[in-house]
Amino acid sequence: MSLAKVVNEHGVIGSVLVDKIEKHSAKTAVVGLGYVGLPLAVEKAKVGFPVVGIDQNSRRAAMANNGENYIKDVKDEDLREIVSKGKFKATTNFSVLAECDVVVICVPTPLTITKDPDISYIENVTDEIAKYLHRGQLITLESTTYPGTTEEIILPKLEKTGLVVGQDFFLAFSPERVDPGNMRYTTKNTNKVVGGVTPQCLSIATTFYQQTILHVVPVSSPAIAEMTKVFENTYRAVNIALVNELALLCDRMNIDVWEVIDAAATKPFGIQTFYPGPGVGGHCIPIDPFYLTWKAREFEFHTRFIELAGEVNIQMPYFAVEKVTRALNAHKKALNGSRILILGVAYKKDIDDVRESPILRIMEILRDNGVEVIYHDPYIPVIEPHGGSSVRSESCQLTDELLKSADCVVIGTNHSCFDYKHIVALSPAIVDTRNATRLVEEGREKIFKL
Repeated sequence: MSLAKVVNEHGVIGSVLVDKIEKHSAKTAVVGLGYVGLPLAVEKAKVGFPVVGIDQNSRRAAMANNGENYIKDVKDEDLREIVSKGKFKATTNFSVLAECDVVVICVPTPLTITKDPDISYIENVTDEIAKYLHRGQLITLESTTYPGTTEEIILPKLEKTGLVVGQDFFLAFSPERVDPGNMRYTTKNTNKVVGGVTPQCLSIATTFYQQTILHVVPVSSPAIAEMTKVFENTYRAVNIALVNELALLCDRMNIDVWEVIDAAATKPFGIQTFYPGPGVGGHCIPIDPFYLTWKAREFEFHTRFIELAGEVNIQMPYFAVEKVTRALNAHKKALNGSRILILGVAYKKDIDDVRESPILRIMEILRDNGVEVIYHDPYIPVIEPHGGSSVRSESCQLTDELLKSADCVVIGTNHSCFDYKHIVALSPAIVDTRNATRLVEEGREKIFKL
């Protein structure tokens, strides 16, 4: 693109920023070095961008500066290389923003105890950014949130500085689409949706993401991009709720829901397969639909379908505990006073993440009913209270003696490393919430599937 065309599209300030971005010399700050922020920072630094990561967790910042990786989706050697080359550093100090051309916000957006959105992290970071906002700066938000956040919350705070969006600085929303543990789709090859406050904002933000992401999808506004993200995960939450409700019905009818789903999946059109489970977990599916239902109330709109799906999914940990009760009853044992071993507490297989894991709720319900609850998870050595969970525990070593000593073993997460044939052989009773034992032939009379 000619310099004259760039200046015509973006103005002088915008053209200077675009030039820096295309030359990979734009100093980039990534605020929040978690599952979203660190992989993004690594991808940018790998192609030459000078990147600074900002995280209020001083231990995390120190690890990153030492090239010590703590995110499974990031390759150890990639982090070490960008640190050794001086392309990446981490800090807890927001003052570095004064020197940055691009700022990407990747902070948590949890729910309150009443299931309302908690965007305090976004608000606090925006206040810090406003202190150092300067001409020629691009600000993008990647944290999942309700439609309207970028323009209703972030934009007014930044415009209080007197700078004008689309002329002096540029603002966009581009939702993260991280799927922890997914080896096929990574930050680089997952399509990126971008919505800018003005056409200039959109063009510059699109240019920024195109430097490291294979396919960028521009949309007409931040609100469209925000709604796209919450729709994607609401779609999944609703379909998971549908199959969870089917599991409840099949249980009443003494029908194997897993066989039903496998048979339905043979149809080559008109169906996408979802599977039941002990609930929904992770940083998106249990949270995003509630952001949408909360925002809908502002427009006097009641999202009955979405809220019903949430109710169904929230009930699944209780159904899992009911299955445990039945398994114990089959051995003439009571729930109260029993010893239950949980295998796997991560919210999905083969990852080290317990955020919103329904297994933690199962552990709480069992504990509240007088159960001695112990767990083993090779990915989660310690559980600390966080969010709405009060669980505090340490992973036990998985031994034959441990399996035999438990009154019931609950397969909470179907990690690939578990030897399910061996587990079934030694356990007196098994509640399988993930159909992990489907290939086990002997001992099926001991297995209670969800």
